[in-house]
Amino acid sequence: MDLGLAGKSALVCASSRGLGRGVAMALAEAGVNLTLNARTPGPLDETAQFLRSRYNVAITSVAADITTQAGRAQVLAAAGSVDILVTNAGGPPPGLWSDWSHDDFLRALEANLLTPIALMQALLPAMIDRGWGRVINITSQSVKAPIAQLGLSNTARSGLTGFVAGTARQVAPFGVTINNVLPGAHATDRITQLDAATAKAEGASAEAVTARKMAAIPAGRYGDAVDFGAICAFLCSDQAKFMVGQNILVDGGAINATL
Repeated sequence: MDLGLAGKSALVCASSRGLGRGVAMALAEAGVNLTLNARTPGPLDETAQFLRSRYNVAITSVAADITTQAGRAQVLAAAGSVDILVTNAGGPPPGLWSDWSHDDFLRALEANLLTPIALMQALLPAMIDRGWGRVINITSQSVKAPIAQLGLSNTARSGLTGFVAGTARQVAPFGVTINNVLPGAHATDRITQLDAATAKAEGASAEAVTARKMAAIPAGRYGDAVDFGAICAFLCSDQAKFMVGQNILVDGGAINATL
C-alpha cells in the first residue's frame, strides 16, 4: 500500500531504540525524511546510519534531552519544517504510591505530558497553515487500564490523552490529525527493565516473570517494534485522514475491554 507519505518530513522522538526506532524505520520505508532524537549519541548515530544505508531518505540526528526547553529548541531548529510529529519518551520508574515525591511527579509530567504538548504547540501552527499534518503520541495501554506500579505513568499519560481529545478536534478542520497509540508489552529495553524490577520484588527470575506475562497476553508473546511502527505509519497516511483523536491499543489483546 502506498501511504502517500513520500517526500514528507518527520520528527521522531526517542528513536534510537525500541518503539521509536520501529516508527522511524516504517516512515523511512514510506519515503519520509527524518529528524531523529534521543539523549545518547552512540545508539542514535547507529540508528541514523542504519536508516541511511537502507532507505533513500534524508536523515538528521540530534542528541538532546527533548524534555528540556534547551533540548527542544535544539531539536526543533534542526528539524525545520515538519509534516509528521511522533512524540515518545521513556516511561517513569515503577514503584508504590507512597514512594513518589513531588519532584518525581514533576519529572513524569515534564517527560510524558508537558513535552508532547510543547512540541505540538510549536509545530501545529505550520501544519495548519500548510493544510496537512500528522501527530502520533506514543502513550501506553495504562491509559485504558491503569497499572498499579506505574502510577507516575498513569497520571502523566492520562493527562496527555485529555489534552489530545480536545486539541485533535480543533485542528482536524485544517487537515491535521492527532492520534494516540497505546502500546502494551513489547520486546524493548523498557519491558526488560520492568520485568527485572518485578523479578527483584518477587524474588523470582526475570525469565520466569517474562514467561508468566507472555502467557497472560492472548497473542502469547510480546509485541515487535517493527510491527508497531507500521501501525503508526498507517495512522500518518492519507488513508487514515478520517481518524481523529483516537486511542489505538496495540497490546496483543491483553486488555479485555469493549471500548
